[in-house]
Amino acid sequence: MQINKIRIGEKEVYPFTIPSGIVTTDVRVLLRFAENIPELGILTTKSIGPEPRQGNREPIIAKVYPGTFINAVGLTNPGAEKFAEQLSQIKFPEDKYLLASVFGGDKDEFIKVAKTLEDYVDGFELNLSCPHVAGHGAAIGKDPRLVTEITDAVVRNTNKPVFVKLTPNVDDIGVIAKAAMKGNAYGIVAINTVGPREHLFEGNPVLTNKIGGVSGKEIKDIGIKCVRDIRNIVGNNIPIIGMGGISTAEDLTRYHEAGASVFGIGSALAGMSEREIKSYFKQIVEDLKNNTDYASKILKEVDMNYRKFKIKDKFSVADDFKILKMDNPIRAGPGQFIFTWIPGVGEKPFSVMDDNPLTIGVLERGEFTKKINSLDKSNEIYVKGPYGNVIEYPNAQDVVLVGGGSGIAGLYLIAKTLSQYHNLKILIGAKDRGHLFYVNEFEKLGEVKITTEDGSRGSKGRVTDLIDKSLASGSWFYNCGPEAMVRSAISLEEQITEKENIYSSIEFLTKCGIGICGSCSDDKGRRTCTEGTFLDY
Repeated sequence: MQINKIRIGEKEVYPFTIPSGIVTTDVRVLLRFAENIPELGILTTKSIGPEPRQGNREPIIAKVYPGTFINAVGLTNPGAEKFAEQLSQIKFPEDKYLLASVFGGDKDEFIKVAKTLEDYVDGFELNLSCPHVAGHGAAIGKDPRLVTEITDAVVRNTNKPVFVKLTPNVDDIGVIAKAAMKGNAYGIVAINTVGPREHLFEGNPVLTNKIGGVSGKEIKDIGIKCVRDIRNIVGNNIPIIGMGGISTAEDLTRYHEAGASVFGIGSALAGMSEREIKSYFKQIVEDLKNNTDYASKILKEVDMNYRKFKIKDKFSVADDFKILKMDNPIRAGPGQFIFTWIPGVGEKPFSVMDDNPLTIGVLERGEFTKKINSLDKSNEIYVKGPYGNVIEYPNAQDVVLVGGGSGIAGLYLIAKTLSQYHNLKILIGAKDRGHLFYVNEFEKLGEVKITTEDGSRGSKGRVTDLIDKSLASGSWFYNCGPEAMVRSAISLEEQITEKENIYSSIEFLTKCGIGICGSCSDDKGRRTCTEGTFLDY
């Protein structure tokens, strides 16, 4: 099987995409992948609605079996107007096709979103298939009359090609495909996730939404059958974007034989860095050409299993900040993080403050962090991970650690590890003395300087005030804290050392930990959970 460009609308592009809602969910990631992965001819956005949606609380994804996942993101999106503004600020490559996935509760909302985005995209994918959000997606996409009505309405109100994404959760997908073609759809996307279904761990629903859609290897045969049924209905001239469980060249061949003309690969990318994803797409094309299977060697088996830890010790640093020490160690390196889960409440990521025993610092910010800080010694929590990469180790003798607020927690394991071989200066800052922690422990590992915003301990000011020319030229720096603090620190550190000696961890939103949801994108479009968390800026 040879991979050749295909024509969609006015463009000829390579026939690969990543399905909506996976990896390229942030505009910056979308652009980065468009620029750096040649085989991705079509870039599909997350599903965009008329108004912003916060979506579901974490956990939003879980692993059911190896290569199979269940998710309920909840159509999280910034709304059409905000997304249009984001698209207006990037220059998308002319040789790539930008497919905007859109959703709404009725035809008027679909039209509104399409009209808002049409100046910035090449075509539309109508999400008539999300299986777990009431009043949207599959709730509409199971009704042939509504499928025809909405498709026709959008087609009449835009001059861009319109694809319809179909749900497999119907008795006869061919009937729905026929309804889409009756509405003059340009093409079909098949399939979305299968379900909804519940996934339990020790009797507890893992997803906060309780039910979600299944993706990955388990649904491959369903996807292939759906594509074949659709092709039999729509004929040979309608493009079909086939997806669902594709991970190898053999899978691509089966989808091609069933009638797919474009291939969406999503769940197979779990846990991969950008470099690995780039290698994967290049290799799978080579596998198709040479009848080999080397791309499968790049696939990762991500660990999303939960383990129970008992809280052994609990220390109150301040009214809103607690340090929790567990009863067992965890195999984690400096710079990595874990998720903690409380069934029925949610889960959140935390830096591995110490690995032996597992120790985390919890600043209260919402329902979950208040709940975990209310737990007592001997209470149990669930933990999964670690995730992220171990830090880049310094090749200089002098190392400076800079931590602000709860970011201090991300530095202790680094200090503990590097103190054996390097001279450490540890600069820590907080709003007051009550929010400083582990000072005595840090002092055992290196020279510590302290600042507080109110002057209640150390000098009065911000931690960046401690960065000056007295620090050794050529030092390596590791920064951890809020974005404004980190940006300020970097600008000062660049006057002391080379930029490539500076690594920083910024507190970005992290929802999945395996690179699938894309929520932790930084300003360069890097997913910090798979590329970092300590990155060069």
